[in-house]
Amino acid sequence: MSKAQIITVSGAIVLFLTLYFCFDTIPNKQKNLEKSRMMNIESTGISNLIKDAYTKIDAEQKSIIDAMNLDLEKSGLDTLKKLEILKSLSGTWYDMGYPSIAGSYAEDIAVIQKTESSWSMAGTTYAICVKNAEDGKVKDFCAKRAVKAFESAISINPESIEHRINLAICYVDQPSSDNPMQGILMLRELNTQYPENVPVLNQLGKLALQTNQTEKALERLEAAIKLEPENKNTICLLATAYKNAGNDAKANEYQNKCVN
Repeated sequence: MSKAQIITVSGAIVLFLTLYFCFDTIPNKQKNLEKSRMMNIESTGISNLIKDAYTKIDAEQKSIIDAMNLDLEKSGLDTLKKLEILKSLSGTWYDMGYPSIAGSYAEDIAVIQKTESSWSMAGTTYAICVKNAEDGKVKDFCAKRAVKAFESAISINPESIEHRINLAICYVDQPSSDNPMQGILMLRELNTQYPENVPVLNQLGKLALQTNQTEKALERLEAAIKLEPENKNTICLLATAYKNAGNDAKANEYQNKCVN
């Protein structure tokens, strides 16, 4: 995901609460999702993440962030100005290597814009945090918010396969203790509904590889490559699958395509 794609986003928790209550024109289902986000702020809250990040960034970076936060405070009721600053804050934190904080600002943007794309962007930013975070609490913080963001996107466009795939991947990457199979079951359901969807086939193939089900992985990935012969993700996964299967000729063939 390129830096340009990370539509940047918003301020502190106090600002989030202000925006949430000032723009109360959303459907009840989505409103309930947004309310539930605030009930899940555990010990690893956004304020603590920012406080911790401030101990690690340099003086110049702090100066840039402080200036943007000051501009945010001065933006008042100017929504367009507020969004512009929130995007800058989100992008800056992302560039500095803090997708958890970038995701929070992106989430604040979504609360203001109330659009499918803004919620998807927030979810995607949090999902990057889930994949990259080493701290378990930070990973859990981002996983919960990624789920809520994608659920909000789905509430706006229930027909989007992409959002449903992303939601399933969230559950796969950070399974809940009470329902560890939820993400896998969601992907299987999507595969039943859309048997020729390549991203779904790739995810199921990847999961099969992770659980040493090489034959099942090859079945999924061969189906995917027939549908999209140039899909780079499928090609690279097939290189691994054939290597695990002991087929060096095929593994090398796909590995060469993967790196070129």
